[in-house]
Order: sequence, then C-alpha cells, then structure tokens
Amino acid sequence: MSKKETRQKTRMIAWGITGAGDKLTETVEVMRQIKEKDYHIDVFVSEEGETVLKWYKQFEEVNNVFDSCTVESGPNAPFILGDLQTGKYDALIISPATANTVAKIVYGIADTLLTNAVAQTAKTETPIYIYPVDQKKGKIKTQAPNGRKFTLKMRDIDIENSKKLKKMENIKVIASPEKLKKYFK
Repeated sequence: MSKKETRQKTRMIAWGITGAGDKLTETVEVMRQIKEKDYHIDVFVSEEGETVLKWYKQFEEVNNVFDSCTVESGPNAPFILGDLQTGKYDALIISPATANTVAKIVYGIADTLLTNAVAQTAKTETPIYIYPVDQKKGKIKTQAPNGRKFTLKMRDIDIENSKKLKKMENIKVIASPEKLKKYFK
C-alpha cells in the first residue's frame, strides 16, 4: 500500500480547545462521535483550556480517549504548524473558542499556539472550523461544572468579532459544536 493510499484512509484532524467552558462537554461528545467515524484526532489545548477542561472534569477523558493530547507551552510549541501547512491534517478545528481567542484571530495576533495555528493554516488550503462561544446578541443559558445553570449576557464587542471572523479567508464559523458533524461524516 502506498503512502498516498494510507493517507486517504487515515483522516486527520487537529482540534484546538481554548479556555471556554460554554459547550465544552458538548464539544467533547462531538469529538468522540467524529472519532468513531474513523478520524484520527490530535488535541491541542491552550494553557487556559487545560484549566477549564480540569474544572469540568473532562481533561482525563480528552487525554485518554483521543489519539494525542498536548498542552500549549508556547506560541509554537508543540510545533504543529508544519503539519498543518503541509497537509498532514485534513482540518483544523477550534471548539470552543473564547472571545479572547476570536479577537486575537480577527486582529492578526498570533501569540498563542492556537491563534498562531489559525494564522498559519489560513495561508493554506486546509479548512479551519471555529466555534466562538459569543456569537449572538442577548443572553445564553450555560452550565457550571457542578451542574448549576446560569445566564451570561453577550458583549457587543465579542459579537462583532465573531461577525468579522465569519468574513475571514479559509475560516468557517459554526453555530454549535453539533454542527461540525455535517462536515465530518
């Protein structure tokens, strides 16, 4: 079997998780469902993403269930940019994405592993899918790790940045983690 044939059978995703708690457990469930469709998923977690994954008691699961799980140690570490730019991965997904991550991407700031990954991958044909947690004006109901429900009001600046993100090259903004399943069948 040639490398090309092997490559066609192994579908690879680089999945970034930031420090957003909203839809985090739903994201992990969608990740599991996509993995079950024979996708190899390498997970890249921001420093704050690790904190939030642990707070929601999801870190061990992500670390054990997926093909690899690496926590950011700098804007270029672990070094995933080469693999993203040369086509090792079929897609880059950032879900969930904090308002801070979205703002940095929109304004070209690439000072974290995941913002740098988006900036460099956007220069290629590898598709990028991002789920920003702050997309619609108004209030959302969300859930704390202990199950307590609470309401958050979306800030106008964060909503504007999500709208700007939708206009960027090679980036597909998704409405919810669940919507990712239509792209990865």
